[in-house]
Amino acid sequence: MKVVRRAPHRGPEHEHEPQFGLPERLPPGERILWQGQPDAGGVMRQVFRLRGVALYFALMLAWLLAVRVHDGATLVDALRGSLGFATLAASAIGLLALTGWMTARNAVYTLTDRRVVMRIGIVLTVTYNLPLRCIDGASLARQPRGARGLGDIALATRPDTRIGYLHLWPHARPWRLTRTEPMLRCVPDAARVAGLLSSAWAAANQQSAQPQAAAESSGRSQPLAPDLPALAPR
Repeated sequence: MKVVRRAPHRGPEHEHEPQFGLPERLPPGERILWQGQPDAGGVMRQVFRLRGVALYFALMLAWLLAVRVHDGATLVDALRGSLGFATLAASAIGLLALTGWMTARNAVYTLTDRRVVMRIGIVLTVTYNLPLRCIDGASLARQPRGARGLGDIALATRPDTRIGYLHLWPHARPWRLTRTEPMLRCVPDAARVAGLLSSAWAAANQQSAQPQAAAESSGRSQPLAPDLPALAPR
């Protein structure tokens, strides 16, 4: 299998790591197949729904201006009277965008030939180590056209693997609360990464995963390995 590496952003807060994105150096014989980070723009759009929030505030501001003008205020007075709301809206949108950017910047996903490692967290960094032998399956949900190949890859772990949903969020499959499924969010070139994961999973579990070509041709999210239903189309 070809080794594929990507060098994500390294910030000073993670300089103590013995190996970037990992809590310790990999043991001899284990290889990194891929390493990357969520796309910040994708996280803002898909996870924090920044466009929808911005549209909501824009409509509210337009309605507020229309009401003031209807009540007899001039357009200039209406704009002045709405300045406080506009400032509040801009602050909320900015805070949401900053949260999305920091979520992506501080997350690192690593795929080796034996495991998936997720280093996540903004204030408190947590690392989850998911051996491929403890993963029952995985599925890919590609984001809408024009998203530069971004996609989400959900991992279905075995029932005895318990991870709190809130501990993982937003790196978790939505609405899977009782049996949390870790999710690699807004991964660039997700189809290629899914193919690497599928091959590594099949080798580690000595099973044949569903061919990636089937997922590519369908235009819908498909399981990459047995026993996990496809993600619901978006």
